[in-house]
Amino acid sequence: MEQFIPRTLIQDFITHLKNTEKSNFTTVAYKKDLEQFVGYLSSNEKTDIREVKKEDVEGFINKLLKDNYTKKSASRKLNSVRTFFRFLKNSLTINHNPSLDVSHPKYTQSAPRILSKLEYHALRDFAKDDARTYALIETLLQTGVRIGELASMCLEDIKDNTFLIRPYGKNPAREIPLNKSAKKALGEYIKVRDSEAKDPHLFITRSGKPILIRNIRQIINRCFREVGIEKATVNDLRNTFIAQQLLNGASLEYIAKIVGHRRLSSTERFLNMVKEEVTKKEKLGEL
Repeated sequence: MEQFIPRTLIQDFITHLKNTEKSNFTTVAYKKDLEQFVGYLSSNEKTDIREVKKEDVEGFINKLLKDNYTKKSASRKLNSVRTFFRFLKNSLTINHNPSLDVSHPKYTQSAPRILSKLEYHALRDFAKDDARTYALIETLLQTGVRIGELASMCLEDIKDNTFLIRPYGKNPAREIPLNKSAKKALGEYIKVRDSEAKDPHLFITRSGKPILIRNIRQIINRCFREVGIEKATVNDLRNTFIAQQLLNGASLEYIAKIVGHRRLSSTERFLNMVKEEVTKKEKLGEL
């Protein structure tokens, strides 16, 4: 009887993702999650995907929590497993998706982290010593683009006072405005960027290759450490941009369009935080 080996099926799934033009970041994330899941199955001597039951998926999620993964991370990995099994069911490899009967770990979504004015200025000041680092940080802070979108940018995407953001995952292409700070930072970087580099990407390494998402994350995390900004991530620069736009009176519709939110509710969740910020400033006499 033919065996349906999980690791082989993962490769089929990854090929499917690439054929449907999923972003490289999304594809890599799925692959890591599923390899971890298959590793768990192997340790429990499950060598055929048709043998997997609801209890196996539950056991995987419980082990993640026992190994100190956050409930949010475990929930995301469960989504990866569900998508994988949905692919297998649609391709008639299996008859039933066992992961659908597994509940997501309940967790409270924490409020978006917004950089304080002191953190905001400290980060920018520190980054000014390196043109590329400064351009990376200014572009994130002044435009609210995603880290994957930043890594995908090409030189030709800069059009006068706007930036063309290429399609990323399920997000369509869009144009966003560039303010003076972003234009200046990008202009200074382009002056020192290797003019003979053949790669079209805007941000490149010193060897002329496109800078990767993980490289950008490492650069900015180092900046966080150097200036003492704790518990911050690259995505918090995007959060800060959204909050600043709301503070400056921009409409939810405009912000959602600029940052590429497909649902207005994603932008609305920042409103209460901004209202609290305004209240604090009023009490301190800063408004």
